[in-house]
Amino acid sequence: MKKAAVMLAPGYEEGESLFVVDIIRRGGFECDSIGLDGKQVTGCNGITALADKVFNGSLEGYDLVVLPGGMPGAANLAANDELIAAVRKMASEGKLVASICAGPMSLDRAGLLTGRRFTCFPTRKDEIGKDGEWVDEVVVRDGNVITSQGPGTTLSFAYALVDALGGDGEALRNRMLYTKVCR
Repeated sequence: MKKAAVMLAPGYEEGESLFVVDIIRRGGFECDSIGLDGKQVTGCNGITALADKVFNGSLEGYDLVVLPGGMPGAANLAANDELIAAVRKMASEGKLVASICAGPMSLDRAGLLTGRRFTCFPTRKDEIGKDGEWVDEVVVRDGNVITSQGPGTTLSFAYALVDALGGDGEALRNRMLYTKVCR
């Protein structure tokens, strides 16, 4: 069974993180929330989550890593050298790396946006991925890199991740009544 990791750094965006964990699990995959600095992590809106694991410097065993936005959470992820190295290693092995909102600053720091199409929160497009091509789309996949724009695009992003892992995002959209609101 394929396995995903959703990174939680202090100041993470709660919806972009916890909804993603929930939907990947509903899609039939294992998904761990991983605290960057500890198991108890408080997000940018003051919601404290208990991560499943604490980052140990490696993402071995995962097929997908998700780097959410939120400030200062996204900046905290991007500043962690061990995480950037682990993300770079996953990408070089052809594994999936995904990010949303301001989170792609980590992908940029890892050199993974160079020459790629990507998206991020629109007000961040001039500072993220200057060597890539920002596109105004809800979810963008370029090879093994998947990006999305922000809190309001989280569900579309999460369903796309389920599809990328080999699941049936469309069936899950229907089961969760997402198709009733997004026609």
